[in-house]
Amino acid sequence: MSVLLALDSSTEHMALALLGQGHAAFMDADGGAQASQRMVPDALALLKQAGVALADVDAVGFGRGPGAFTGLRTACSVAQGLAFGAGKPVLALDSLMLVAEDARQQLDAEAPSTGPLEVWVAMDARMNQIYVGRYRWDGTRWATLLAPALTDPEPLQSLWRDEPPALVAGSALGAFALDTGTARRFPTAVSRARALGALAQQAYDAGLAEDAAHALPLYVRDKVALTTAEREAAKVDAKSDAKADAAPSGGSGR
Repeated sequence: MSVLLALDSSTEHMALALLGQGHAAFMDADGGAQASQRMVPDALALLKQAGVALADVDAVGFGRGPGAFTGLRTACSVAQGLAFGAGKPVLALDSLMLVAEDARQQLDAEAPSTGPLEVWVAMDARMNQIYVGRYRWDGTRWATLLAPALTDPEPLQSLWRDEPPALVAGSALGAFALDTGTARRFPTAVSRARALGALAQQAYDAGLAEDAAHALPLYVRDKVALTTAEREAAKVDAKSDAKADAAPSGGSGR
């Protein structure tokens, strides 16, 4: 069984997860400026409590972004340093997909299902802007339908008026007066650490581990999100997904 350590500080919260050898440990704590001071000692404490040496870890996952600039650099540099020191690879994890995974776990707590699920993630990016991404769960793993990008509220609202979302998660729901129609809303996470651990396991099982030298944070402030082409692509994807969901299948969905 793989042993995975994962770290994230892309928001004002810090999340740590350790999975493997029949053990699972999760830590959700304050992040921000504290993350740079706490992440290494807290990660080593998780390992010690589990009786796991850093050399036993198969890969170190980290939230690559998008998110707070300092937080992304902290998680990236700590993951890279630990991985280099132990001669292990890293797993670069989408910090918006983490939000989608937490929403999925919240839904599963209500009524477990193995069916497909689509989630829009909208996170407060400050400066009156939003980090946005769109993801689809197929019952086993996540696929990215709209890669993380930065947008002003109105283009996103325009897209949702044309193609209403079924489920929206993220801090922008509380920070902005976003009209999500009849969509289920998950403005807050229950445990970013548990979601982080799940993503790390999915990424490792998918063979996405890479050399620590390639670990880089994802910044999207230099990219204008939701261009005309992206909006049209999102509409096409949504229509295709609707047709697929309407087709007879052996599984159950939400």
